[in-house]
Amino acid sequence: MAVTARKILVIDIGTSSVRVAVVGPDARVIDERKQDLLPQTPAPGMVEFDAAAMAATALELARAALEAHAVVAVGIANQRASAVVWDRETGVPVAPGIGWQDLRTVGRCLELRPTGIALAPNQTATKLEALLDAVDPERNRDLCVGTVDTWISRALTEGSQHVTDGTNAAVTGLRTLDNKSWDANVLNTLRIPESALPTVVDSSGLLGPATALPGAPVLAGIMGDQQASLLGQGCVNPGDAKITFGTGGMLDLVLDHNASTTTESRYPHGTFPIVTRRQNGNDLVGLEAIMLTAGSCVEWLRDDMGLIADAAESAAIAAACPDTGDVWFVPALLGLGTPYWDYGARGSLVGMTRGTTKAHIVRAVLEGIAQRGADLVDAAEADAGLDIGNLRIDGGMSANPIFVAALAAATQRRVEISPVREATTLGAAFSAGMATGIWADDAEIAATWRPERIIEPGPPTDRYRWRNAVKRSEGWIPALSGLEF
Repeated sequence: MAVTARKILVIDIGTSSVRVAVVGPDARVIDERKQDLLPQTPAPGMVEFDAAAMAATALELARAALEAHAVVAVGIANQRASAVVWDRETGVPVAPGIGWQDLRTVGRCLELRPTGIALAPNQTATKLEALLDAVDPERNRDLCVGTVDTWISRALTEGSQHVTDGTNAAVTGLRTLDNKSWDANVLNTLRIPESALPTVVDSSGLLGPATALPGAPVLAGIMGDQQASLLGQGCVNPGDAKITFGTGGMLDLVLDHNASTTTESRYPHGTFPIVTRRQNGNDLVGLEAIMLTAGSCVEWLRDDMGLIADAAESAAIAAACPDTGDVWFVPALLGLGTPYWDYGARGSLVGMTRGTTKAHIVRAVLEGIAQRGADLVDAAEADAGLDIGNLRIDGGMSANPIFVAALAAATQRRVEISPVREATTLGAAFSAGMATGIWADDAEIAATWRPERIIEPGPPTDRYRWRNAVKRSEGWIPALSGLEF
């Protein structure tokens, strides 16, 4: 294999954009291209996207990158749990895709509970049912169904591959809890033909040529975005953890590789099991903790409150005061995730006085998100029975120095900032690169970790005060607080 070709093309399909990057054998991003592709919200609670436009954008960006670089393989990272349905013969989507944030099936999920089928509206299962009910109520058509990785794989290989990997399959709600097979009971209840579903493959492996691209490089890696971010930040050993601070925040932690896939849907402290990778037909396991709003709170300061001109300005304004003046912000604009799981909680700003300034409020928002990050760390350690040492972070908020310092203080952990803002890029590259021999094993991947900056923790913050603030946000809408998914 020529040295000049030891590069990986990464296609990263996010919630609001499509990114393509070229990664070299030194784990550095050589080229990066991005195009916004915003979902549509035709009605409150509904989130849809144009799957054909998504695939066309990915192919256009990939072809442009390949004009400048020779690559040996392609890796995919993708938003998880979104649903697409297309005609098997023509490859044309039969309806808009349904995004992972879509809540149109909340009622259906509640309706299924008494039958013993526990599904959440952010999983793929009831989204696929809704799509099929709309376009093929009798289930007579020859359709393919899948998540975004399946759809993009189909586009890259011009229909020769109908696959998904273990990380994506495990969050669909259509698998048995041990992720060994499709769940016949769920499929029968939702009337989703198993023949329409993709084959579950390893996260890293030679799948076939991406014939839609010049030179037909081999498709060699598929990972859900959070798992790709975990791998991209060199987290391969038990206890390794990262948090991605984007619109929301997601902590992912590696568990013992010898552990079997869990049969629990949620652990006692509000985290839940994930497949970090599928390797040689076996699932490597981890756990995930979620905050529902993180960067979206900064967007709220900018777009709705008018307190900042852009996200970067939040750090400068917050730096105008040494602390929040005992003002506390609970980022529960869409409810609280781990460990509380209270969909009826709402954001709160408490402790204000006549002397509270704009700077205090902006700083309180950043520190409140940091406190939620500490909540995730506490829950993950309690459920995993492992100590998290240094905490690795990526995502847009990792560029905010006031926030990162607050996170280090709240968690009392050294915080290491990813050199690549979206570490999903590196994770997808590692996945494809291991299949093609660019990186030999986990040890080589771990050795590539080079944090952009390391932030040492300052004096600890008052976590007791924080928990009192959370109590004032909980249960604000009792009907929603009573929902369990």
